[in-house]
Amino acid sequence: MIKVAVCGANGKMGQEVVKAVNADNETELVAKIDIVNGEFNSIEEAHKSKEIDILVDFTQPKSIYENALYCLNNGINIVIGTTGLKDEQIEELKQLSEKNKVACFIAPNFSTGAVLMMKFAQMAAKYFDNAEIIELHHNQKKDAPSGTAVKTAQLMAEANKSFTTGNCEETETIEGARGANSYDNIHIHSVRMPGYMASQEVLFGSDGQILSIRHDSTNRTCYMPGVMMAVKYAYEHKNFTYGLDNIL
Repeated sequence: MIKVAVCGANGKMGQEVVKAVNADNETELVAKIDIVNGEFNSIEEAHKSKEIDILVDFTQPKSIYENALYCLNNGINIVIGTTGLKDEQIEELKQLSEKNKVACFIAPNFSTGAVLMMKFAQMAAKYFDNAEIIELHHNQKKDAPSGTAVKTAQLMAEANKSFTTGNCEETETIEGARGANSYDNIHIHSVRMPGYMASQEVLFGSDGQILSIRHDSTNRTCYMPGVMMAVKYAYEHKNFTYGLDNIL
């Protein structure tokens, strides 16, 4: 049995992970970690009394980096669903994972549909010179843009080097009106509003045509097959992985 601890266990995603781990006949839930009414208040506290093969982290952007450092320095394989890590932090975690031979699996999105949306966007990027991303989430999401939007832009940038071909010189009369200018001039627009859970639309344009690729998540259970897939992969492969697309 794979011994799994869940950090952020009492959050909305954490609760779903707890259910998924308990329902799987290959995994055993050994620790529920949460600063609010958790069985354990910290990873370190849980680690002192429990044997942990894999830690699944769905906490907050301000804590995920330190959580990951603790795991990788203490032999705990980690699956990260928390977004908000900076590029340089991801690179450092990659180096630490490879150095210590401890698995670090980071996925901006665990939904198979969202992963396919990203891959389709990467495919389309080769054929369009103009593209923008609109991501829409509930108003309790603390980081912007979303990890999914960032990952999508990275994949698109691998296929093309500029996405504002033919645009006129722009002036923002209100700062931020054009969104964040990310990799290779891909503008990302973040919407935060009650009623949404997680949605993303990638817009491609050229003379005479528009291509729209969109994915919507309507409940959190859609992420669980991907989470469990990552848990089992990280248990077998002690390396660094960024993106669920690498194991589909």
